[in-house]
Amino acid sequence: MVRGEGEEARVGGNEGARTATDMEKQHVYEVYEKIAPHFSNTRYKPWPEIVAYLNSLPSGSLVADVGCGNGKYLGVNKQLHMIGTDRSFNLIGCAKERDQSFQTFVADSLQLPLRSNAFDAVISIAVVHHFSSTSLRVQALSEMHRILRVGGSVLVYVWAYEQEHRKFAT
Repeated sequence: MVRGEGEEARVGGNEGARTATDMEKQHVYEVYEKIAPHFSNTRYKPWPEIVAYLNSLPSGSLVADVGCGNGKYLGVNKQLHMIGTDRSFNLIGCAKERDQSFQTFVADSLQLPLRSNAFDAVISIAVVHHFSSTSLRVQALSEMHRILRVGGSVLVYVWAYEQEHRKFAT
């Protein structure tokens, strides 16, 4: 099937699922495909707060890293069973280069191909702010909630809207 220019790509098959906009496609998806190796080389050190969170989880926990990028958090705690997803084929490739044993695959955060109520924890670091609308950000968060088991926990980091050196459009 060929899409016309400007036509939105359907994200998954769920009714009511929203689609990525041309803005995400052009300014996020295409950019990360192009810059993946450089991006990976500059994003190699895990943030201490996320390391502390992952180390606080019970041994044997099943954890999803939604938007795992180059996989820098996938091997932090060897006692966890982690699965990483990312929209970028090239960043998933960087994660595999980091460690062939990482369980990763390409998936869109707007419709995760993961079982509902399956994960003890979900992390999503520097991902949700890439969506261009509130409804898409809510959908991404809803997907994380959907795959989380009752009593599980989610850790989400996003860039602050209020940053002095950046001006964000609302």
